Amino acid sequence: MGSFKSSVFILVLHLLEGALSNSLIQLNNNGYEGIVIAIDPNVPEDETLIQQIKDMVTQASPYLFEATEKRFYFKHAAILIPEKWKTKPEYVRPKLETYKNADVLVDEPNPPGNNEPYTEQMGNCGEKGERIHFTRDFIAGKMLRQYGPQERAFVHEWAHLRWGVFDEYNNNQKFYLSNRKRKAVRCSAAITGKNVVNKCQGGSCVTSSCKTDRVTGLYEKGCEFIPDPGQMAKASIMFSQSIDSVVSFCTEKNHNKEAPNLQNQRCNLQSTWEVIRDSEDFKTTTPMTTQPPKPTFSLLQIGQRILCLVLDKSGSMMISDRLKRLNQAGKLFLLQTVEQGSWVGMVTFDSAAYVQSELIQINSGTERDALTRRLPTAAAGGTSICTGLRSAFTVIRKKYPTDGSEIVLLTDGEDNTISACFNEVKQSGAIIHIVALGPSAAKELEELSKMTGGLKTYASDQAQNNGLIDAFGALSSGNRAVSQHSIQLESRGLTLQNSQWMNGTVIVDSTVGNDTLFLITWTTQPPQILLWDPSGKRQDGFLVDTHTKMASLQIPGTATAGIWNYSLQASSQTLTLTVTSRASSATLPPVTVTSKMNKDTGKFPSPMVVYAKIRQGSLPILRARVTALIESVSGKTVTLELLDNGAGADATKDDGIYSRYFTAYDTNGRYSVKVRALGGVNTVRQRAIPQQNGAMYIPGWTENGEVKWNPPRPEINKDDLQGKQVLFSRTSSGGSFVASCVPKAPTPDVFPPCQITDLKAKIQGDSLINLTWTAPGEDYDHGTAYKYIIGISTNILDLRDKFDESFQVNTTDLIPKEANSEEVFVFKPESITFENGTDLFVAVQAVDKVNLTSEISNIARVSLFIPPQTPPETANPSLPCPDININSTIPGIHILKIMWKWLGELQLSVALG
Repeated sequence: MGSFKSSVFILVLHLLEGALSNSLIQLNNNGYEGIVIAIDPNVPEDETLIQQIKDMVTQASPYLFEATEKRFYFKHAAILIPEKWKTKPEYVRPKLETYKNADVLVDEPNPPGNNEPYTEQMGNCGEKGERIHFTRDFIAGKMLRQYGPQERAFVHEWAHLRWGVFDEYNNNQKFYLSNRKRKAVRCSAAITGKNVVNKCQGGSCVTSSCKTDRVTGLYEKGCEFIPDPGQMAKASIMFSQSIDSVVSFCTEKNHNKEAPNLQNQRCNLQSTWEVIRDSEDFKTTTPMTTQPPKPTFSLLQIGQRILCLVLDKSGSMMISDRLKRLNQAGKLFLLQTVEQGSWVGMVTFDSAAYVQSELIQINSGTERDALTRRLPTAAAGGTSICTGLRSAFTVIRKKYPTDGSEIVLLTDGEDNTISACFNEVKQSGAIIHIVALGPSAAKELEELSKMTGGLKTYASDQAQNNGLIDAFGALSSGNRAVSQHSIQLESRGLTLQNSQWMNGTVIVDSTVGNDTLFLITWTTQPPQILLWDPSGKRQDGFLVDTHTKMASLQIPGTATAGIWNYSLQASSQTLTLTVTSRASSATLPPVTVTSKMNKDTGKFPSPMVVYAKIRQGSLPILRARVTALIESVSGKTVTLELLDNGAGADATKDDGIYSRYFTAYDTNGRYSVKVRALGGVNTVRQRAIPQQNGAMYIPGWTENGEVKWNPPRPEINKDDLQGKQVLFSRTSSGGSFVASCVPKAPTPDVFPPCQITDLKAKIQGDSLINLTWTAPGEDYDHGTAYKYIIGISTNILDLRDKFDESFQVNTTDLIPKEANSEEVFVFKPESITFENGTDLFVAVQAVDKVNLTSEISNIARVSLFIPPQTPPETANPSLPCPDININSTIPGIHILKIMWKWLGELQLSVALG
């Protein structure tokens, strides 16, 4: 993996850095609409950029149409224009479109000079990506020589985003051996070209044919494959869409299955077209018989945040102190979370609705305090959610259109009439965030957030889990700079007995510290509160609200960076501690943690995946300790350690995205998700951005028979990988999901081990093969598998398609370790003869105690290469001496070489095994 490096890294302000997408894209009669292309507020005002975006999409549409055999085209896209740009009559207010759900982000290069187009992909093969990233220079056509026409690159990125395919080139290994022949990593193999190297010395450069490395059998370092001009090959867009003749994806007929690239590793040797063909998009469409229309565009400009709280005050809100907890969470939201300059109103409802506050703009603490005094203090009556929503629409419309406004709906009651206002909700253009409180909240609530792109959260009646405060704390604006966001540093609770203490620490790191608030809640009596700053000075001055049962301390100015200590003492009650802060600087991005589940619904026995993305600006944070707390409607909480190890549910190692499978369903209904992240002495911010999935950088091209070269694509420096130590603490709401089809206990064992995705192989000694991989578990990546099956073959497709018929390695002595441990197994190939040029393929399958099997692992490759004989160095004959070299540790397929140095004239025929 490579990336741009820079001696001076300029931290750039980004909007919602690290946000996880919730796309609005829909496929309507073969046309994609609802595409959101957002211009980052950091981009200087330039109206020509808007036209350039339109041109790119317009020109990409017919290219996409032909590449997909007349199935898909771009029908409509919305361009999101920054608030600070000049207003124009044709710019209208967005409805559901926000920076948070943007599909394409156009921003400044970061680090400077990095104009690489790429797509964030955190899932596996066939799973949609998160977001496409372009820079304004790329959109402006200033990178044509490096990446080709931008409209073609857009289609390449679209395939990553929409269909979850991967690149068919490999910057880490550009050539491989197959039957003693050196081949370029490409798809299709019909693409012809030259293998040349550009060597420069003293300001002059010479292009020459690549020499063979006698040790590895491959070409020398720096060798590049330069496609011939006048190419005839039509595939593939995921290799190099910049080649003029390339107008299609590789199919099963022309796919290069042996090329060591991510597409083969992640997609089990399938072609990109096979993956696209398996998509829902493909299954629900037929080819068009006419040419598609040109795309149309909406120009949307971000405006002020307009929000109305819609709060349930029905009789059931008296249960389990719900009304009191609503007041605590509501006060935190109004005093801390909602941003300055926002317009906020409030409606309460039971079977009727009551306007507590018209829209007022928050310019100071005065407005915040006034709104907190309007929170409901008494609960009675039934539940009519539609009545509350309609009242909120009226409140908003008195001052603004409802387009793009937000409604935060909290309710704990059942209401079977919600569907009566679904059409009004859709037509309003408002975004509805739901907070479902307690086990009986209406089951249709999720439909409201789903149809409007809002957040969905669930809070149980377990006060110590702090779920309601976490839910309201997650409601930062989708369109405000991350420097304005309230960031949750800590959220913790505990039920204490007999004057027990709740002790702990909170790290205030240097990227935050402004507007820092410590908030403590209790259920009966005010606790004793002790708080010390990093210098050991005790902090007094907590404002105690005995009615709401909360105390808060606002730290003036910027809180001192370091470890803050707290001690809380109480008896026979539940306490919670919440700490929030804001960025310490508008130009230094704070460390952010954003989390989500891979799906809105979990249908047993399908596993869920929980993701947490940790960033500072665009840079990933590595080696943090990340845990997810998943609480079911029954009150049971499961704790999962999330990992960034490139195994199990985690797609890519060391990309700052931490993942884990969730299989511990215990009941049907809602589950809440909360993520805690702690940066300790081993945690670092990677100083270089690892290469993402994106269009290939063109090393050079042939013009009038002469190779013209682009500057070399900079690679990651080893020093950049070391990164900078980062100490921090964060908590993040991952929203909620709904589980169904969960059987009553005891739950049957229906979960197999997860697929092994990081199998590697190397030669050990003179005839042994050493395998390493990350252990799967008994149930996906949890527990311990029962046994392993290892298959070997000289045919890669036979191993994939007929694994059970492959040669099986004796694994009697191989006892599986606990999930996520490193496995090492050494064996001697049996029944297969190794000779010069032999390619041997290896795969592993895990089996659990009830004989459920994992998918076949990625396929590792061992190639035997015997260099040609060299003149003898001595007259005394001696046996050949084996010299082992690992040629590659690329993901997926690993090519290793056995070298034999001939020290005498004696020649042996070599057969290993």
